[in-house]
Amino acid sequence: MHSPFLHYLFYKPYQTLSQFSAEGDKKTLADFFKGIAKDVYPVGRLDYDSEGLLFLTNDKDLNHRLLHPSFIHEREYWVQVEGIPEEKDLMRLRNGIQLSINGKLYTTRPAKVKVIAPPRLPERNPPVRYRKTVPDSWLSLILTEGKNRQVRRMTAAAGFPTLRLVRYRIGAITLNAMKPGDILSLPHENIRLLFQQ
Repeated sequence: MHSPFLHYLFYKPYQTLSQFSAEGDKKTLADFFKGIAKDVYPVGRLDYDSEGLLFLTNDKDLNHRLLHPSFIHEREYWVQVEGIPEEKDLMRLRNGIQLSINGKLYTTRPAKVKVIAPPRLPERNPPVRYRKTVPDSWLSLILTEGKNRQVRRMTAAAGFPTLRLVRYRIGAITLNAMKPGDILSLPHENIRLLFQQ
């Protein structure tokens, strides 16, 4: 049966707002989605200085299921950090780190964290500033929650500031071969993949 709903996957580029409304001269989703139905909105957001997979839909029930904390699903981030974390640092991130969110102390949910080889990603424009004296490394960080700037706050709290942040996966759907600015239509029957790990 044909679904009345529209679903899109978007590789949000660096320095693009996760919204359609203009804000100064910053790029927005409106720069990429031309002639899209007015009731399609991003589910959650990626910060202006983050990039990667963003899901958009006009299905309000699905939006609720993806955002409400009671419906747990994984989001995987590939994070380039300053420094080289040791196992004890990774354990801190895995077990939950205390952050101050809106003035209240919050302990993050347990996360899956590991060091990975530098992933094959499109070049970022502008690129991350290279510093010969400061080593960097890449982490795969899998969360089941999405507090404001959570990944950046977590790595900073562990002593490893984030240099580049890419959301690679939501559920079982990944960026695959997408490039910044790419838009794919997601068939309704594939929606279940958003909730698979």
